[in-house]
This record gives sequence, structure tokens and C-alpha cells, in this order.
Amino acid sequence: MYLGKAEILRRIEEESLLEDLEMENVQGSGVDLTIDRLFELRSPARLGRGQRALPEMREVEGDVFEIPPGAYYLLATRERVNMPPDLVAFILPRSTLFRSGVALRTAVVDPGYRGILTIGNKERGGAYLHPGEIRRRRPDSLRRGGGPDREL
Repeated sequence: MYLGKAEILRRIEEESLLEDLEMENVQGSGVDLTIDRLFELRSPARLGRGQRALPEMREVEGDVFEIPPGAYYLLATRERVNMPPDLVAFILPRSTLFRSGVALRTAVVDPGYRGILTIGNKERGGAYLHPGEIRRRRPDSLRRGGGPDREL
């Protein structure tokens, strides 16, 4: 079951489901999120049995981020999520992104997660991203489910 706008607004008000958001970004079944920071990967990751090292990152500065075709960056949201134990969120791109050649790499936001969201961005056609202004992705489906020990 997906949450509607009224339930999302109630949870924002009563449970601080989201912080640092613009209320007009709450839509019918999700919330449009905004870019706060952009990061460039500077080294390879090491992901193996018993070994995990994430890549070094460099924050990209500027008022507008120019993303050339083929580039891969990480986007950090301005909004902070506080997922309760009975919800999971799926981050889905807006159709405008597809039409602009922007391919997002997203993940599930697990029950109990608290913090900003980091999303991968692979450009196909090149884009200019404006921090805090452009709504680039949304947790389209806040789904009601069980806690971490229950299957969704």
C-alpha cells in the first residue's frame, strides 16, 4: 500500500518523517527532493569478502553543476529522512529526468534509516543541475509495511 498526500503530511507533522523540505514538494504519492551537494568519485571502491572501502570523494563547488555526458556523480539531498519502523521508501526519478538524459542510481530507504539520501547520477546527454532549485528525484512510494524483522 502506498501512502497518499494526507498521510505523508500527517507523518511529516507528527513524526518528523522529513526535515528541511519545502511543503509544496509533497505530491500525491511522494515528495520531490532537492539537491544540496554534488560529489565526484576520486578513487575506486574495494568491495570484496571481508574488505570494504568506499571511494574517496571530492565535493563539487558552485551555484550550478554542469554534468558532462557519461559522467557519474553522487547527489546528496537537502532533505533529511527519519524512516519509522513501518515504512520503506523507494526513490524513483521524475519523467523529466528521463527526457533530459539523466539516469539515477537509487536504492531502497530502509525502515529506521535516519539521514540525508545519497543518489548516483549517470548523465547520458549532459545536464545543468541547480542546487536547492531543481527537484531531481522523489521517494515516490512510501510504502507501509512491517518492521525490519517482517517481510515487505
